Amino acid sequence: MESKELVEKVYEQLIEAWNNRDAERMASLFSENGESIGFDGSHSKGPEEIFSHLSPVFRDHPTAQFVSKVKDIRFLGESVAMLRAIAGMVPPGGSDIKPEVNAHHTLIVVHDNHKWHIELFQNTPAQFHGRPELVEQMTDELRAQL
Repeated sequence: MESKELVEKVYEQLIEAWNNRDAERMASLFSENGESIGFDGSHSKGPEEIFSHLSPVFRDHPTAQFVSKVKDIRFLGESVAMLRAIAGMVPPGGSDIKPEVNAHHTLIVVHDNHKWHIELFQNTPAQFHGRPELVEQMTDELRAQL
C-alpha cells in the first residue's frame, strides 16, 4: 500500500470508529501526545483522555454518522503527513446531511514504530457566514458520498 493510502486509511479508521461509537478504537489511533479538538472546541490529549471524553458521549447521546470526503494529503516530511477532508453528519434515523454541522477535518499523522499515529485531529465548523452558496456546494459534494 502506498504512503498516501496508508494515511487515508488512518482517517477512514477514525471515521469508522466514530460511526460505530467505539471510543476505545478511536482513542487507540492517537499517539501518546495526540490531540483531538472537537466541533464544539473541546480539547483532549492522549489516548486515555480522548477515551474518557468520548466514552460518555457515545454512551449517553445518539451521535450522528459522519459522511466525509478526503480533499488533500500532503507530506510535511518523511514521517509526517497532513490530511484535509470535508465532513457532514447524518442524524440518527435520518437519511440526509444536516448542513449546519458541516465541517473541515484536519489530521496530522506521524509514522512511528512501523505505524501511522494521529498527532492532531481537528473538527472545524464550516458555516461560511454570509456565504450560503458555499454551504450548499459542500453539502452537495458530501451528498454524493451517501
